[in-house]
Amino acid sequence: MKADLERSKLNLGIIPLVDCAPIVLAEELGAFERRGLEVDVRREASWATIRDKVAVGVLDAAQMLAPMPLATTLGIDSVNVPMIAAMTLDLNGNAITLSEALWREIGDAASGALPDGPLDSRALLPAVRARAASGRPPLALASVFPYSSHNYLLRMWLAAGGIDPDRDVRLSVVPPPHMIAHLSGGVIDGYCVGEPWNQQAVSMGIGRIAVAGCDLWPAMPEKVLGTTEAWARRHPETLAALVGALIEACAWLDEPANHAEAARVLASPRYVNAPAEVIARSLALPGFHIFHRNGANFPWRSHADWFLAQMVRWGQASAGCDLRAVADRVFRPDLFRAAAAALGIACPTEDRKPEGAHGEPAAPSRAVDPPATRPNASNAQ
Repeated sequence: MKADLERSKLNLGIIPLVDCAPIVLAEELGAFERRGLEVDVRREASWATIRDKVAVGVLDAAQMLAPMPLATTLGIDSVNVPMIAAMTLDLNGNAITLSEALWREIGDAASGALPDGPLDSRALLPAVRARAASGRPPLALASVFPYSSHNYLLRMWLAAGGIDPDRDVRLSVVPPPHMIAHLSGGVIDGYCVGEPWNQQAVSMGIGRIAVAGCDLWPAMPEKVLGTTEAWARRHPETLAALVGALIEACAWLDEPANHAEAARVLASPRYVNAPAEVIARSLALPGFHIFHRNGANFPWRSHADWFLAQMVRWGQASAGCDLRAVADRVFRPDLFRAAAAALGIACPTEDRKPEGAHGEPAAPSRAVDPPATRPNASNAQ
């Protein structure tokens, strides 16, 4: 054990997705070992499991959905434990996929071939209205977790087309690896999930990708390195070593020449357990996965501001709390800067960018407003 590390043996959690790659490749490439860390990478079943195991200390840290540590710190999730995001692991990487049956229904209503590009959510309106008129169950759509970019992107996409995500469709939560089974079994009509579970649906002939997340927000923060605030306070040098190893792996992953090897490693049953060719296809999509370039790993507090605003917009959080203080507490550019400085990596001097400067929708569509009972929701977009 290196003398400056408070702890050398760590348990890190992942979910079987392409963007668990930074943790997996930091282990496989020896980046953890070079920094005196002995890491056990543990594949978990769901985001709720990740949250719970980090909260109680079974996992030291984990790949987390970017909004997750915000929700646990706010106390609006079932776990009320202050957590932090020490770095962003990747940008983009998810998409909205619809079943083949729903795709045909949309095409029939449109009286012609659907466009090759992103699908306008207004194309779903005839299916939504037909179900309501006939008394059939509404369209069933899934995301991976209530506090996730997937949930907020799916809601924004629907609302922009005049579809109320809380009244016109049925939204549910399904763990990423189970999306394929739910779609093929007809339990759901579509989902928003990370790769490779969109490409896998296409490969199996059971789904069509309607819109990629990067079509809605070109550089959306997807996963972060999350741990509890208490763990980070007790293990500052260990955390810096962990962040440094992950930065190294992220830079390696952004090199196209490494994608085939990354796909081969990730395909293992220990990690993603999906065909290497499907993973490689996802990694090859231009701009779809960004692991390091353009400052991708910096944990912008303005990203946290946006996620918190969505929590208020959709009735998950109250506008009455000090959201800026929560963002400052959870997203920790100070910790990232310290780790990056040791690697000679320059970081932004500011913690926030102006609204819209990340490429995010600066003013989400008001085609469907949140219910008036949600406090100040119309002002929190």
